[in-house]
Amino acid sequence: MKEFEHVIMDPVGLHARPAGLLVKKAMEYPEVDIHLIKGEKTVDAKRLFSVMSLGAKQGDSLRIRLEGKGEEQAEKALKEFFASL
Repeated sequence: MKEFEHVIMDPVGLHARPAGLLVKKAMEYPEVDIHLIKGEKTVDAKRLFSVMSLGAKQGDSLRIRLEGKGEEQAEKALKEFFASL
C-alpha cells in the first residue's frame, strides 16, 4: 500500500474539470484501488460523483491511498497529476 498527501491549491477547489481528469487518470490503473480521503470520508477515485462528493476546497488536505499491482507507477502518475493542478 502507498499513500501520499496533497493540499488543494486551486481557488475553486477540486471542481468538475480537474475531478474528471483525476478519475480518467485513476482509470488508467485498473488493478490499483485508489481512494481519496478527506477527514473521515473515503471515496473511490475512479467514480466522478464520489470525488465530487468530497467537496474539496482550497486549503483542504487530501490523502491518496493506492493498493494493488502497479501501485508504484500509479503513485508517481498521480503525484505528477496533482502537482500540475
